[in-house]
Amino acid sequence: MISDGTKLIVGLGNPGLIYAQSRHNIGFAVLKSLASSLKINFKRDSSVSALVAMGKLHQQDVVLALPQTYMNLSGIAVKALFKKFKVDEKDLLVVCDDLDLELGKIKIRPQGSSGGQRGVESIIEHLGRKDFCRLRIGIGRPKSSQDAANYVLAGFLRKEKPAVKQIEEDAVSCCMSWLENGIVQTMNIFNK
Repeated sequence: MISDGTKLIVGLGNPGLIYAQSRHNIGFAVLKSLASSLKINFKRDSSVSALVAMGKLHQQDVVLALPQTYMNLSGIAVKALFKKFKVDEKDLLVVCDDLDLELGKIKIRPQGSSGGQRGVESIIEHLGRKDFCRLRIGIGRPKSSQDAANYVLAGFLRKEKPAVKQIEEDAVSCCMSWLENGIVQTMNIFNK
């Protein structure tokens, strides 16, 4: 096992049925699939402003979280999760959508800038650091005439659904690899 500390995976999205199927909520969708794979369930934890699922993978404590603060304030929940579960930065993985990656692509990195992703920006601001892992899930860019904010809050097109299903499966596998093998080996496998 890579670490003795608790591993925290945070999926970014917006709470509420109105956003449930939006491109911006692919982080939530991936974590729900991951929780299902780990056979754990989310429960509301108001002390950290998130839905939280806890379990183990090969004796490793794992916490999955879906911040309920809305995307742009995700850092509030992540900071609270850090304190409550005594997580080290190297044991955090943030799963989020990315406009700059085409639909069907994923990329995992050990650190970096927010890349304009407001949820990641909020986490960097609240943690005061950029050195945490992030799994970026490509949702593609809108056509030049479409506003980016409206695009990310819209649902996927019917013709995109098979690619979305595959990318969610790939992202879950990537998260499992990160839990079991760490960032370097996972990057070698998934950053094609």
